[in-house]
Amino acid sequence: MTDVLHIYADGSFDAASSSGGWAFVVMHGDSQIHGAAGATTGSSNNTFEVLSVLQALSWLEREAPTAAAILWTDSAHVVEGCSRWRHIWRNNGWKRVRANSHERRRTIPDAEMWRQLDALLERNPEIRIQLCKGHAGVAGNELANTAARAALERM
Repeated sequence: MTDVLHIYADGSFDAASSSGGWAFVVMHGDSQIHGAAGATTGSSNNTFEVLSVLQALSWLEREAPTAAAILWTDSAHVVEGCSRWRHIWRNNGWKRVRANSHERRRTIPDAEMWRQLDALLERNPEIRIQLCKGHAGVAGNELANTAARAALERM
């Protein structure tokens, strides 16, 4: 498993300013080989969790397209979205279909990012998205969290 890249992605959000940070770090064995972070405005913490994964997978496709990779995130929303919901959302035109008539056919939040993430995952089916426990001492997750918070503070 040493040939596998482990990518840790995380987002940070400040509701008071409607802004957030995203970051990812790429580990090969015990060494960090790449990292990136940024900040922008947005609507929720989930926005920045999705954005961090989108940025990480875009980097992977550009810079290491043949590498085996596991992307780790502490966001259950992202893991469920990637493994289960994106297929349903795509088939429903990126809208939710629910029994509640007031919620039926509402566009999902961050639909454009999910479309892009879906396309990346379709082109790179060997990438695995895994859940890791946040704030639990996982070195890569802690690095990504720190970088996302720092990017937000610099905004």
